[in-house]
Amino acid sequence: MVTKHEQIIQHIISLEVGHKISVRQIAKDLNVSDGTAYRAIKEAENQGLVSTIERVGTIRIEKKKKENIERLTFAEIVNIIDGQVLGGKAGLYKTLSKFVIGAMQLDAMMRYTEAGSLLIVGNRLKAHELALKEGAAVLITGGFDTEEQIKQLADEKELPIISTSYDTFTVAAMINRAIYDQLIKKEIVFVGDIATPIEETSYLRSKETISKWYELNENSTHTRFPVVDEKMRVIGMVSSKDIVGKDKNVLIDKVMSKKPQVVQSKTSLASVSHTMVWQGIEVIPVVNGSHQLQGVVSRQDVLKALQQIQRQPQVGETIEDIVSRNLVTSEEEGIFESEVTPQMTNQLGTLSNGVFTTLITEASSRLMQQMKRADITIENLTVYFNKPVQIESKLFIKPELLDVGRLYAKIDVEVYNENTIVGKGLIMAQLINR
Repeated sequence: MVTKHEQIIQHIISLEVGHKISVRQIAKDLNVSDGTAYRAIKEAENQGLVSTIERVGTIRIEKKKKENIERLTFAEIVNIIDGQVLGGKAGLYKTLSKFVIGAMQLDAMMRYTEAGSLLIVGNRLKAHELALKEGAAVLITGGFDTEEQIKQLADEKELPIISTSYDTFTVAAMINRAIYDQLIKKEIVFVGDIATPIEETSYLRSKETISKWYELNENSTHTRFPVVDEKMRVIGMVSSKDIVGKDKNVLIDKVMSKKPQVVQSKTSLASVSHTMVWQGIEVIPVVNGSHQLQGVVSRQDVLKALQQIQRQPQVGETIEDIVSRNLVTSEEEGIFESEVTPQMTNQLGTLSNGVFTTLITEASSRLMQQMKRADITIENLTVYFNKPVQIESKLFIKPELLDVGRLYAKIDVEVYNENTIVGKGLIMAQLINR
């Protein structure tokens, strides 16, 4: 039987893109409580089915394709620049391909304005009209309004016309920052990016027998399968050690391991790899907010993704990328060097605590890659940051392996500046063998 929560999600999926959604209306249409409607709408927002926009409301949007994640929707632009939608609300779900700053003559401006773009301009009514006719949305800076006929044109074309109190330069900087942040997010791999989908997943039902396990094992060569109830919710896991020596007619729910470890599609690759190493798990079920099976992720999937990440160049550069780029191997074996750049400092112009931590963890990681050909995930980190380090100082990082086993390592790290020790760290780490 389908739950009320699932009914609401299916109802939202059936709505047209651009349709406005409210808790009260959903509750009335489907005869559910306001609380149930609210929770389902929040789940739909997590799934990328709806978007909530200040002063507009919640609307049904088109789910973004992974390859277009770096593109912003006009609805996201409204939130970024704290804007007000003057017209064309039905087009808020659309994505912009580029933005054009209208600081030029009208004819020159129109040469750059094309369908799917966003024209950022002040109180220039003719530019507003021509941009909409070209298929572009309009962002009016300086808090200006526009004429009613232009708002009507925006509604007809389903292209947003937005007003913001910020100036053109500030707005452009804010949008650029948002696009850059999206590029960084794009490089973060989530479980949903690598998991085997439900359509290709082998699973067992609680009232099936052990003979079904043997059938799945023969067809897939896997030995560990999730167990679901009649609502497709994950309630257990069955592996070869659970069924060994048991009669093939015994029910699965009599031998399964209950309350298994699960992850969601938005769990990061780093998190799931840590869980698999720490708990010795080969396969983890992927579930949604209702605990229903969405697929599985295997240790092999995780290792392949980790190797792929190491081969790919970074596009959106984080502070870790900057630290990693500046950290080079010294002429002396087992020592790494780094120069303190402006991006690595705090407001006082000295090396920030966060960057110091990143330096010692990155140096430790490289040491283990050289010695054991293994990656590490930090389990415990103790830092002694003794002295401030000035900008443009040269640091020498000396990681020393104190103890190592099959699954763990203990590393002591010392950081020097001009032969003076400026900080130390002690790391306990799990090994991820390549």
